[in-house]
Amino acid sequence: MSFRQIKLVLQREYMTKIRSKAFIIATILIPIGLIAFIAFAAGIAMWDSEPELKIGIADQTEQLYPRLANMDADRYLDVSELSEDSLRSMVIQEQLNGYIYLRDAHVNAEQNPELVYGGSGGFALLNSIRSDLRDAIREERLQRANVSQEVQDIYASKVSLDSRKLTKEGEEKEDNTGFLSGLGMFMGVFIFTALFGYGGLLTRSVIEEKTNRIVEVIASSVKPIELLIGKMAGIAALGLTQIAFWTLAFFGISAAAAPVAAMFMDTTAEELANTAETAEGFDPAALQLPSIEPMIFVWFIVFFLLGYLLYSTFFAAVGSAVDSETDTQQFMFPIMVPIMIAYFIMFRTIESPDSSLSVIGSLVPFTSPIVMITRIAITDVPIWQISLAIILIAVTFVGAMWLCAKIYKVGILSYGKSANYKELVKWIKQG
Repeated sequence: MSFRQIKLVLQREYMTKIRSKAFIIATILIPIGLIAFIAFAAGIAMWDSEPELKIGIADQTEQLYPRLANMDADRYLDVSELSEDSLRSMVIQEQLNGYIYLRDAHVNAEQNPELVYGGSGGFALLNSIRSDLRDAIREERLQRANVSQEVQDIYASKVSLDSRKLTKEGEEKEDNTGFLSGLGMFMGVFIFTALFGYGGLLTRSVIEEKTNRIVEVIASSVKPIELLIGKMAGIAALGLTQIAFWTLAFFGISAAAAPVAAMFMDTTAEELANTAETAEGFDPAALQLPSIEPMIFVWFIVFFLLGYLLYSTFFAAVGSAVDSETDTQQFMFPIMVPIMIAYFIMFRTIESPDSSLSVIGSLVPFTSPIVMITRIAITDVPIWQISLAIILIAVTFVGAMWLCAKIYKVGILSYGKSANYKELVKWIKQG
């Protein structure tokens, strides 16, 4: 096997793809799409407003409505003087969005309050009213039980939890589990998408060369295994180029996002901080982006490449076994299943990164690239587990390469019809 020949195939594959209009457009459109998405989301947050919903309260206890009015005087209206028929008519005519009769039985927990409404507001309205009623009824129960104001304040208080992370060196640092969970999910989803994207690109490349009979010319001077490795390495280099471009674009967008947002919102950072200080329970430090360990990005590149190399062998074998892209479907299912399993395990890993399922999923070679990077981002994964996962993927890759190279060697020079599983077994034996 000649590394010079592999390098030539790599260069040809890389330069051909990187100059293509499809690659250039896709590479540029992703950051533009990200900017558009952020701008769209910010626009929705700035200009979207909830409609003013009016809920009539017929309070027979004469104690609950004042508590509800203190919570939201614009929403809750006193309609105790109106009959139920009048209230129903007002809801039908959309003068009210709904009404509730409140009785002593509700305070005594003998019945549940009932909202009669026209259906507008959705779950947000129901959850909001349910929460307000729960607080108002609880306060009234405490009042009737002659509980002191001090005890009532204790019941009304809400306890939050602050956390700090203790490293193995005994140092305390900020716990950014929420942010890191999001980062881990992003990395896992990116690898999930990349496996299909770059794997599909490799499959199409093999099919294109095969159908155009270009591979016959190439195969006359390059061994099939050299051609396979060169094409895989070329697409991998292409992927790294895209990732580098997107990473630089991401940091550029992040650096420009704050000034642009301040310009549109006409709010300075000082005003934001002052506003944050007056908000109950709000920490101005939360506005700062948490620090990220650089090794996370190193492991991301490692597991991205390992995952790509492992699955690209199968994608290349599929491309060599068919004559058109439509014929690849019969072979894609076995490749898709472990990737989809890894995708679903990833969400369990976000909830519990040290669970048995998460640990096993991060070590199994076919699910490891997606699950392990998610675990690494969220928690401190023992180095022996990371090393074991890398070794297992590498060993599996060698076995997959040996197997798929046999299929590739026969498949790229086979024309006329697409192979089936029986023929693939025959090619493996022939190879």
